[in-house]
Amino acid sequence: MSTTKKHLFTTKEEGEEIVHRHQNAELLFYQQVAKGDIEAIRSNCANHEFLNQAGVGLLSKDPLQNLKYHFVVSVAIISRLCVDNGMEMEKSYRLSDFYIQRLDDIDSVERMEELHDKMVIDYTSKMKIIRQNAGLSRPMTECMNYIYSHLKERITVKDLAEYTSNSASYISRLFKEELGVSTSDYIRTAKLEAAKNLLRYSDYSLVDIANYYSFTSQSHFCQLFQKETGLTPKKYREKYYGTHWKGTDADIMEYQEK
Repeated sequence: MSTTKKHLFTTKEEGEEIVHRHQNAELLFYQQVAKGDIEAIRSNCANHEFLNQAGVGLLSKDPLQNLKYHFVVSVAIISRLCVDNGMEMEKSYRLSDFYIQRLDDIDSVERMEELHDKMVIDYTSKMKIIRQNAGLSRPMTECMNYIYSHLKERITVKDLAEYTSNSASYISRLFKEELGVSTSDYIRTAKLEAAKNLLRYSDYSLVDIANYYSFTSQSHFCQLFQKETGLTPKKYREKYYGTHWKGTDADIMEYQEK
């Protein structure tokens, strides 16, 4: 749902004046998401215009339900535009399902705004990464796809080499040349980012999270996590539980099990 309010026009329906946002403004907003223009989208969300329903068509007489209906339409459009611009189809639709199911927990317009902002920033951030990686070599792109599709498994350079039909030494060199990090460092960071999301938005125990992402042990997971974030997993959960969802590819376990 675009929060842009420029270029409005009006129509009549059942004797009432309904104000709609101009189609060009809507398309601009969606294009900014698909192009990964995170600065423009953050600025849009910072205006908190989502609460102002002046530019939202009437799909329900109940204000909250009206926003929920428009939210579903927006997620559908954004998910498809992102697929058209390079996002993996399953990844985009899984993310769409995740946000739509969050509507069941929304009981106020304010929380609706928060969910909307999280959704558009999440998609935009992912598209920014996709565009940044557009210049990567084909073997490196294949490695990225493999890693994020197998985060819950133990991933080695050998696995990536076999998947891309290259040698392990060649894959290791590509990571250094194109990403500036070692293969193991990249995989570890990806797993830890996914673990952050479970700490924020689930009640899974530390041992469950460590096992799920195939860390050698809970203590090893805690050690790596503290080195990466400066906080133990327990302290991290206490500080961030239920806030600032980052929308990584491992949102919650049930979605990776699909």
